[in-house]
Amino acid sequence: MDLCVLCGELSLDGVMDDLDFQLADAVPLKLEGLMATVPILQLTAQQASHAIITAGMKVHTELGPGLLESTYTTCLQYELARAGVQSAAQVGLPVVYCGVKLELGYRIDLLVEDLVVVEIKSVEAVAPVHQAQILSYLKLSGKSIGLLINFNVVHLKDGIRRFVCGSSWK
Repeated sequence: MDLCVLCGELSLDGVMDDLDFQLADAVPLKLEGLMATVPILQLTAQQASHAIITAGMKVHTELGPGLLESTYTTCLQYELARAGVQSAAQVGLPVVYCGVKLELGYRIDLLVEDLVVVEIKSVEAVAPVHQAQILSYLKLSGKSIGLLINFNVVHLKDGIRRFVCGSSWK
């Protein structure tokens, strides 16, 4: 993604090629800069989920199963950045108990577009505790959509679980 500081044009050449939605589908935002007003794309939770799954498929196709979770997390974040999708890794997740915020070491593997919680696994089988973990992370973070992705499968489609908490995901 390139920005011309003089004229304010934003070039998206190659940035969104792999996503199955048109730029017109994204919600346009305007940021006031010193020299230009630049249109910025804000993805919906559905579009962010699609981008995550697309990027995950690329990573799994390239690397296959059997590596560490940290490897898949880093590569997934790299693919998302290549697609122009914002993500943050190892986001701290405090617990609020009796009105007190407690930093207890909980970490979201990836938070994409500040909308979708992604929990990465590389395990033989997803256990109920993994599902409980992502549901807890959704509740604690106040986010509505979560993806639990287990890369230790032959076909990644078999390792993806989507979770919805509440109704603000629409």
